[in-house]
Amino acid sequence: MADSPTIRDQMRALNARSRALLEGDDRAGARSMLKAIGLTDDDLAKPLIGIANTWTEIGPCNFHLRRLAHKMKEGIRAAGGTPLEFNTVSISDGITMGTEGMKASLISRELIADSIELIARANYFDGIIALSACDKTIPGTIMALIRLNVPSLMLYGGSIAPGHYNGRDVTIQDVYEAIGAFAAGRISREEFKAIEDLACPGPGACGGQFTANTMATVSEIMGICPMGMADVPAVADTKDDVAYRCGELILKMIEMDLRPSQIITRAALENAVAAVACTGGSTNGVLHTLAFAREAGIPFTLDDIEAISSRTPLIADLKPTGRYTALDVHKAGGIRLIAQRLVEGGYVDGSALTVTGRTLAEEAASATETPGQDVIRSLDNAISQHGGLYVLKGNLAPQGCVIKLKGDEPRQHRGPARVFDREEDAMAAVQAQQIKAGDVVVIRYEGPVGGPGMREMLGVTAALTGQGLGRDVLLITDGRFSGATRGLCIGHIAPEAMIGGPVGLLCEGDIISVDIDARTLNVELSAQEIAHRRANWVAPKPHYTRGVMAKYARTASQADDGAVTVVNTSL
Repeated sequence: MADSPTIRDQMRALNARSRALLEGDDRAGARSMLKAIGLTDDDLAKPLIGIANTWTEIGPCNFHLRRLAHKMKEGIRAAGGTPLEFNTVSISDGITMGTEGMKASLISRELIADSIELIARANYFDGIIALSACDKTIPGTIMALIRLNVPSLMLYGGSIAPGHYNGRDVTIQDVYEAIGAFAAGRISREEFKAIEDLACPGPGACGGQFTANTMATVSEIMGICPMGMADVPAVADTKDDVAYRCGELILKMIEMDLRPSQIITRAALENAVAAVACTGGSTNGVLHTLAFAREAGIPFTLDDIEAISSRTPLIADLKPTGRYTALDVHKAGGIRLIAQRLVEGGYVDGSALTVTGRTLAEEAASATETPGQDVIRSLDNAISQHGGLYVLKGNLAPQGCVIKLKGDEPRQHRGPARVFDREEDAMAAVQAQQIKAGDVVVIRYEGPVGGPGMREMLGVTAALTGQGLGRDVLLITDGRFSGATRGLCIGHIAPEAMIGGPVGLLCEGDIISVDIDARTLNVELSAQEIAHRRANWVAPKPHYTRGVMAKYARTASQADDGAVTVVNTSL
């Protein structure tokens, strides 16, 4: 039955944006095209809600998002809107790891943001829901929502369940560590194969506090994902209900005219960093939070991030450096409990607004802690009084670099540089057991411009851990490490080698030292020697001269600026 005139009038009050596309005799062509897909005049009189779906069947992270989109559409229709689903790209870090294909991952973040922005601007959606799941779809969708600044929210598809092997939980991290262990003869081929077969039992993003679950935590604490919805696992029956409720919520957000600019503020960004710091989250949380700041036009720096992490205790005991997975977080009380701890301790601004229209403090107040859980510790029983993120500077990283620590790692390292100009060469040396305790593995020309795309090098770090060298070898790169070793693993070095950064001047055997307490990373060379090498340095030829990779390399900013693409404002 068609809606009554009163209901139609109410809906028309919520479709101010889409009227430009659909209202008036001159828009008959647009209406006719949309009727071809089954929409009616009543459908077109309602608010148009875009669902930006990052579904793909290439990998488990986003594999189930069509199911969630279906339930989301039901919620939108029940609340009086008309859903229109569209797709964008997704690159699996776990699948492409260790190959040239991994260079596409960070670049896809920009393409995701660009494509959602283009489709939404073209189609005048009254509200937008972004469905994301893997490492770059979460920040990519949020970046787009910041740009568009219409009522919108992001829903994370949820974590994968852990696999089980020999009575313990295993994740994709265990597979990468098994690669190194097998190469070193520490496990049998049968054990290696069993871990490979069992680590990823179904849909959902990687189960540790890697980038996906780090950014899911960020999304709730920052307020752009409804509280209590991100940590619901991918395969849980309640995830369908979560998607349905998001469909209902977007109509309420349009009524309130609640936009990302009201949610993603300076306070929200500070809250986001506190969330990464207190959970031992991925260093990619730094990269993406800086990107959000750039999109929102909010001043925010590595120094701000260091200050926030230094005053925020580490309270979540999560893989890869800890014991538990994202599923355990959900069972313990969820991200809401993490938020409650942070609010109670004064480590976040509880007055920050969220997409529900409630403040972070109001959302956190209803947290329910599972009795006896030790996944999310109390503030007086913190793992470390310093958060998991540390920002270092020195003559190897004048603009800064990032390391993630649990707190029980070595605080200093000094050793000879083992210099590799690409990840594959470093991995080959690791597999050939040519890296020894005390070495400093340098992997360069992997930065935003040099890669291009800042490959994530979990394979190298995990392989060293699998060989028992995780705490005895320092790794540094102008690309990215997520901190998969249980030792010292420094990434995001700025400026990068490709644009003349000091890491590009290193030679085999140079002595490199890191001091965590002093926040320094240096090569033991005189300023004169560094100047001499710089004068004789010649940039290598770019890996790509055409296509999307070359476009990104020509427009990418440095890691300390979020590695976002920069528009030439002089044009």
